[in-house]
Amino acid sequence: MPGRRPRRPVFGVPCGRPFSRKVFIMMIDVRQVSHPDAVSGYDTAALRQHFLVERLFEPGKVLLTYSHVERFVIGGATPRSDALKLESDKATIGSPNFLDRRELGVFNIGGPGKVVADGETYVLGHRDALYVAQGTKDVEFLSDDPDAPAKFYLLSTPAHARYETKVVKIAEAKAMPLGDQATANKRTIYQMIHPDVVKSCQLVMGMTELAEGNIWNTMPCHVHDRRSEVYLYFGLPADARVVHLMGKPEETRHLVVADGQAIISPPWSIHSGVGTRAYTFIWGMGGDNIDYTDMDMVAMDQLR
Repeated sequence: MPGRRPRRPVFGVPCGRPFSRKVFIMMIDVRQVSHPDAVSGYDTAALRQHFLVERLFEPGKVLLTYSHVERFVIGGATPRSDALKLESDKATIGSPNFLDRRELGVFNIGGPGKVVADGETYVLGHRDALYVAQGTKDVEFLSDDPDAPAKFYLLSTPAHARYETKVVKIAEAKAMPLGDQATANKRTIYQMIHPDVVKSCQLVMGMTELAEGNIWNTMPCHVHDRRSEVYLYFGLPADARVVHLMGKPEETRHLVVADGQAIISPPWSIHSGVGTRAYTFIWGMGGDNIDYTDMDMVAMDQLR
């Protein structure tokens, strides 16, 4: 299919640690950059093919999508009885270890689990996060209970320096209440991998939780030409959906998104959503700067 390379398996190899392990398959999907003029002609199938990441969390697998938008790697690791290892793929990542020239954000949206980075164990409860520093050689994911597995959401960007690997508990995040019940967008933004909390190269991440009865996020909307963004929507029942708005402000498009699916938002695109009920999403940004407030607002009368 144009603009997309088929998933390629990368075979994991046991590394001799003292817990049980199986050989597993890590899948990598590659997405090319799409020009906004081309996107204007995409039908629904093409929009989903280029911008929606549908498969992230499958038991016993690490699923990754490599996007040429900011060279994001978007992924999910869902360990059960055995640990899962984050492998590099020479053809895609280009280095012997995944984090040789990258940094990584990990958010746990499942049951309690652990991340082992170069022999150090980091405990992540539900909605806790971990920043993993550039140059880390070995990253492995474990669930405390295989019947209630951890679900580790992964977002990685290129990095130029090594900072501290650090856990950010949801209770330690910088919380920012926003919105109003009258406009159905009452929400709390939790800044987690953020200059006020954790030092990083370019990766900025956090979580936005809508209050019950609220359905809108990021409206009025914005663009930011100096960086791109990825949204992971979660906390939705099986029969609920988010209608994600994207595209140029004067020529918008939409995608219908289910629980545990992610959207790649290029710098020229708005990124906003409205749900059939309240939900939570993890936002992650990469680009020229790490200023959270660097955005170009779009007036409501500009939207088409």
